[in-house]
Amino acid sequence: MLHMSARFGRDGAAITAGLHWRIYADHPDATGGFRLLKEDASADPSLVLPIGGYIVDVSLGLASAAKHVYLRHETIRETFVIPAGGLRIEGRVGNTHIPKNQISFDIFKGSQFEPTASNRRPIASGVTVDQVLVVPEGTYYIVSKYGDGNAIVRSDIRVTAGKLIDVTVTHRAAAIMFKLVSRRGGEALANTDWAVLSPAGDMVTETKGAFPRVILAEGEYKVIARNDNKVYQKDLTVIPGVDGEIEVLAR
Repeated sequence: MLHMSARFGRDGAAITAGLHWRIYADHPDATGGFRLLKEDASADPSLVLPIGGYIVDVSLGLASAAKHVYLRHETIRETFVIPAGGLRIEGRVGNTHIPKNQISFDIFKGSQFEPTASNRRPIASGVTVDQVLVVPEGTYYIVSKYGDGNAIVRSDIRVTAGKLIDVTVTHRAAAIMFKLVSRRGGEALANTDWAVLSPAGDMVTETKGAFPRVILAEGEYKVIARNDNKVYQKDLTVIPGVDGEIEVLAR
């Protein structure tokens, strides 16, 4: 019999939930792969297996550990060490929580300041507010995107084995609604195409409609409205946390 358990570290607490155990044959088959023999999701399973060698893999979220074990007649007890911690993220503008459906997070291994950071792929994409992500102990960086504009923040964090890290990402941004009107306070004109440009003339975001809402990072912008083959524009200053509405006059 093989009895298995897992801990967050050699001297860490026992892991009591969220484990996924896989037992493989310890020699490759004709295809070159290792045949999966059993799976279990208990915290400390006891499995009856024939005498012989096996590869045991246990995972917890994105963290895992593996061992080669050999069974004889007596019960074998194996403790696996998974040096993993939890990560839970939220976003704010000032003291205001950003709603769950307006913000998401991508998680990358290592620091954002390392030379190879720009070439990395995320280990987890589209992580949402209040989602607990279990990862191996180490350094990570978070790319937080608020809305569909340019409100993006990068943050380095350190995950410690056996601990849940709560991270708050602060955005300096605001939600702005656009209206193209023929007179101040008038009805918005439908079928309007919008573009937001940086001071250097670079495209920040594009949208369409009578009342589009765009989330923009703090700064200066030029708003371009196109309607009925005519182009109108207006300068815009975004102040963090000051949501608002901007009217562009069609004249």
